[in-house]
Amino acid sequence: MPEFQPTSPDANGATLLHRSLAQLQQSFAALTPPPADSGRLTLIVCRHAPGIHESLVRVRLTPEEGVLGDEWNRRTPRNPDAQLTVMRRDVAEMLAHGQPLTTSGDNLIVELDISAMNLPVGTRLRVGEAVVEVTPKPHNGCQKFARRFGEDAVHFVQTPAVRHHNLRGIYWRVVLAGEASVGAQIQVLSRPAGGS
Repeated sequence: MPEFQPTSPDANGATLLHRSLAQLQQSFAALTPPPADSGRLTLIVCRHAPGIHESLVRVRLTPEEGVLGDEWNRRTPRNPDAQLTVMRRDVAEMLAHGQPLTTSGDNLIVELDISAMNLPVGTRLRVGEAVVEVTPKPHNGCQKFARRFGEDAVHFVQTPAVRHHNLRGIYWRVVLAGEASVGAQIQVLSRPAGGS
């Protein structure tokens, strides 16, 4: 089995190479564990339309709109449990394999342990000046994710052995509005009783 799987050309005509399941497993095993209680916001993305993702330097996160102008605001009904999509930076880089990190379609790319054990549902975090909460909605790989990163990537993030790491990401909802910028600190404020 080849290490990388060739895929169809992207919008610019370049052929993308998706990592194989074995390569993803090996790469993930080599990652340094992320911080648990205090991390950093490394990328902010506004999804204007399918496939049109803009990288922002700063944003005001609000309970009413999440990220202003993001496609979440155009979905009806708006599900607060799916307001902000969040992904771990090193995992996003591993899956993207050279593609821009905006490709994943996640609003916030972070340097933080977003596993279910570290951030159980109901955990509250400060992101810059805003306060967010982990929601119960699972974030699973979809067909868009498969097209962008390959079927092996979908299989990998859903594998029972690693599913608890939330490698595809998690959802947050905004509970207190505030400014957040690239490089801003992310601090765990509270975990629900029984959380780590």
